[in-house]
Amino acid sequence: MNKDFLRTALVLGLLSAIGPFAVDMYLPALPSIGQSLGASMGAVQASLMVFFISLGVGQIVYGPVSDMVGRKAPLYFGLGLFAVGSIGCALASDINTLIALRFIQGLGACAGMVVPRAVVRDLHTGVEAARLMSLLMLVFSVSPILAPLAGSLLIEWVGWRSVFWAVTVAAVLGLVLLATCLPETRPPQQRVDSSVSSALAAYGVLLRDRRFLGLVFIAAFGMASFFVYLANSPFVMINHFGLTPRQYSLAFAVNAASFIGVSQFTGRLAGRFGLQAMVKVAVTGYAAVMLALLLLNLLGVDRLDVLIGMMLIGFGFLGLVVPTTAVLALDAHGSIAGTASALMGTFQFVVGALAMAMVGLFVDGTARPMVVGIAACALVAWALARGPLGGVRASQPVAAS
Repeated sequence: MNKDFLRTALVLGLLSAIGPFAVDMYLPALPSIGQSLGASMGAVQASLMVFFISLGVGQIVYGPVSDMVGRKAPLYFGLGLFAVGSIGCALASDINTLIALRFIQGLGACAGMVVPRAVVRDLHTGVEAARLMSLLMLVFSVSPILAPLAGSLLIEWVGWRSVFWAVTVAAVLGLVLLATCLPETRPPQQRVDSSVSSALAAYGVLLRDRRFLGLVFIAAFGMASFFVYLANSPFVMINHFGLTPRQYSLAFAVNAASFIGVSQFTGRLAGRFGLQAMVKVAVTGYAAVMLALLLLNLLGVDRLDVLIGMMLIGFGFLGLVVPTTAVLALDAHGSIAGTASALMGTFQFVVGALAMAMVGLFVDGTARPMVVGIAACALVAWALARGPLGGVRASQPVAAS
């Protein structure tokens, strides 16, 4: 593994982590934001939900644009918009203003979610792409492992607004890395056939590709279960189980470490067993663990150690699903990788936001609504992996025209 390969993984991972950093640092602050701004739990959760919606919707634009003008220009614009939104969030005086600015912040952050996946496809396919994607996720792991702890410390020392100043600094660092360390991976000669009409045609091709959609929705429902955990775990662990924000951040980091750590075996396992077989086994394991957790909860087992332990195992399986489905979904669509990556990201975040909204309707202060939501999403992902959407042969690669 050469230095350029590792440098690319490092830069792409850090750029991808900036948006999630704005989520993960934010999580320990949710209860204190509600108290500070006089907002209900539902309103505070809405500030998280609109961030996910804008992350999803914005990718529809960034993906095709990155095919038309190259990968770096959309990243510059997105990071700049994210920084502006972050400063606004830090200065927000009421919950409605915060919600609106979180939407703007998400529109900027989504560039870092969609473009790096397209860069991976520009550079590699197959097992090598899976290896790069898993390394990207290793770097990306700095967010869910360290960000909640950093956020909790900032909240204790300075207050919740400091979280947004911190992510503004992260955006500036991202701009520096983009300018100095990442070359353009889509040269002008590859952009000549990319236009608005070709983007629309490409979306039509992707929406008719059942295998692509099956893989995208497997990942979307897998990630939706994680988003349900993101939105509800601060209230469950801090308010229901009595953890401090710092203790919560450590518990969250343990589960995130499982997700990221197991993902590092993706390349090795894919080379031995094949990508599609690995997806099916991993989704089955994830669904089984989450359904077991739900059964224990329904039987009256409402213990923090059981919740964290089962999540630790389950999110390990999920760590194999996400990078593998991304590689499989993009593999047949290299000429429109930006557009394909955008549609994948949009479905993932929109499904995640809808899942958070649905679970939010049944919040009762206990862990049960969260556990039900996670298990339901895992079960849908398993059904897709077992059904025809997960197994249809890939369509031929399609060039945008």
